[in-house]
Amino acid sequence: MKYPSLLSGAQILSELDTYDTLIDVRSESEFALDHIPGAINCPVLHNDERVRVGTLYKQENAFEAKKIGAALVAKNISEHLQSQFLEKPKDWRPLVYCWRGGNRSGSLAHILAKIGWPAVQIEGGYREYRQEVIKQLDELPHQLRFAVICGTTGSGKSRLLTTLANAGAQVLDLEKLAAHRGSVLGGLPDENQPSQKLFESRIWNVLRYCAPNQLILVESESKKIGNLRVPEVLMEKIRSSECIRVTIDTSQRVKLLIEDYPHLTNDSERLIALLAHLTPLHGHEKMRQWQSLVHSGAIDTLVQALLVEHYDPAYLKSIGRNFKNYDAGMVVDLPDISSTAFEGAARQIMQKLNLAPNANDDV
Repeated sequence: MKYPSLLSGAQILSELDTYDTLIDVRSESEFALDHIPGAINCPVLHNDERVRVGTLYKQENAFEAKKIGAALVAKNISEHLQSQFLEKPKDWRPLVYCWRGGNRSGSLAHILAKIGWPAVQIEGGYREYRQEVIKQLDELPHQLRFAVICGTTGSGKSRLLTTLANAGAQVLDLEKLAAHRGSVLGGLPDENQPSQKLFESRIWNVLRYCAPNQLILVESESKKIGNLRVPEVLMEKIRSSECIRVTIDTSQRVKLLIEDYPHLTNDSERLIALLAHLTPLHGHEKMRQWQSLVHSGAIDTLVQALLVEHYDPAYLKSIGRNFKNYDAGMVVDLPDISSTAFEGAARQIMQKLNLAPNANDDV
């Protein structure tokens, strides 16, 4: 085979795992917006350089832009060779892509091939990959089976999913992929949400490894997790799946939420600012009561009030409407929020649903 060779759009997703390294040569900002899972970013034009060359191309002429661009590309490729690739063996198989599979990826792929590595370039680049992901997110949910962990806010659904994953079950943790816990207070303190496109890439990357003959455990979610939308076909499939109803005493839910949200319970100004988003639903008088609890340090009382007056009514209103198999779901009663309790619940679920450990759980 002559290298660098081109990988067609139809081959992209099925052959990704056959390559040793996926190299995204787009700029840092393009990479941050979305990229193939597992890819490394080796820009042949950095953010400012890409703007410089593009401006020159539009405002002066293509020839001058290409000269400057070629010099920058050559410099950057040299730096990547020195820092990233010199220690790679002769049989190292890199896959290279840019936005449309053109000049940027072709430059690096050509040099890698001339060195002697069997470099392959994605024809159509990231854009072709994105089209294939959209297509598969419409198809994969129909090929897979789900079971939905349901429960009121603070009942430990996310902890239970993690415990199930550690026990070898197939799990799709949408909140983890979205970097958000799914409510007005659900933003993470040290991680921004990904773009919608990157969120979808992350979902696809989990689903592609799931065995169709085994159930996938997923948490009951609304259509939006923070600022991100769950893909429509996936959402419809999840909402039509069998349910598992987790129950736990309210005092334990309060304890769990305080453990899970120290970045809010220890930051009264931030907590008050977030609670203000609930004013249209509960009015200014209720908001003043909750703010008073924050200022007085009565966090346990505040959390219980939020559960009883806001989260529980909203949950009970939506769960039966959106998850049609909820009432028929098996019930798992958690005595407390200890690791032992979650491990016991995970065993109960796996035995009841006849779930074998996922052969791909090390992926």
